Amino acid sequence: MAAKGLEGVVVAQSRLSDINGEVGELIYAGYDIDDLARNTTFEEVCYLLWNGALPNRQQLDEIKQHLERHSALRPEVLEMLRAYPRDADPMAAVRTAISALGMFDPQADDISAESVRHKAIFLTAQTPTIVAAYDRIRRGLEPLQPKAGLGFAANFLYMLNGEEANETRVRTMDVALVLHAEHGMNASTFAARVTAGTLSDMYSAITSAIGTLKGPSHGGANVEVMNMLREIDESGEDPGTWVRNALGSGKKVMGFGHRVYKAVDPRATVLRELADQIMEEAGETKWLDLSDKIRAAMREEMDKKGKKIYPNVDFFSASVYTTLGIAMDLFTAVFALARMPGWTAHLMEQYADNRLIRPGSDYLGPRGLKVTPLSER
Repeated sequence: MAAKGLEGVVVAQSRLSDINGEVGELIYAGYDIDDLARNTTFEEVCYLLWNGALPNRQQLDEIKQHLERHSALRPEVLEMLRAYPRDADPMAAVRTAISALGMFDPQADDISAESVRHKAIFLTAQTPTIVAAYDRIRRGLEPLQPKAGLGFAANFLYMLNGEEANETRVRTMDVALVLHAEHGMNASTFAARVTAGTLSDMYSAITSAIGTLKGPSHGGANVEVMNMLREIDESGEDPGTWVRNALGSGKKVMGFGHRVYKAVDPRATVLRELADQIMEEAGETKWLDLSDKIRAAMREEMDKKGKKIYPNVDFFSASVYTTLGIAMDLFTAVFALARMPGWTAHLMEQYADNRLIRPGSDYLGPRGLKVTPLSER
């Protein structure tokens, strides 16, 4: 019997991450996500995923230098971004730009271990610059090249908003990136590995991942959360009443539950704490206050039914990203730049021990049909 959506089917072995949804556990290469989010930076997590161990000071300085060195866009890519329609989906813009990068790389088809590692750094460095540049261009602003000396998260916020963010905002962005860097054999990671399994180039594999993440069933959950928050805010309706009416009509309350987690999403716990800090500092707690009322109403309604359902990371990332000045339609693109080290680490594994991924399927159609002459059909 086929497993619909390949649910429960193991398709690869990996040393990158593990999820125990029954207890709400997520680990990257042996480290609990809560520990990593509180005590490391995104650059350290990139190194961890690519090398299987956290860096020492010298190794961290080197990876930061490599990422900074490869973060500026070549003029041809900038001109291409300027030519995109101003109303294009940002994920379509990122997907097309990443694909185009492969045409400018004379070593694009080299999938040796050294070349794949170089491309992992290059793609991770380029993606935030692409996202920020396209957003500024479509707003009629001049794109900014990355500023030397700023870290990954700080540079992204600088290139996006045109000014350096304060420590709280940078740390919030950094933690959000850490929380989204890797998440097992999700749909986009699987798509990337399927493409790499044909021995296609790394740019093609990442383009496959981005195209998969673009789908709202995978990468758009926090957009739907923000739409829900705005709908409740604009209606003026009591959040508890809105939740009860939504559940009563069979409408899904966005940001609750997860395909994998049956307990608390561990990423949501950390992001909720950061949301409190950044919104209090910004003097704008509306979205978080609204989120807390929705969460309380959901808990009350689920208790009546004897069920447990918990907010996931998207429930809080929506309001956090909004407070950081990130446009709602950029949320999934930010997801992509955060997930780049995870995708590329999976590609390292795939190329190192490759086998063509070619599952079977159960045929449900008819048999024994006979062709009748065209004149008789």
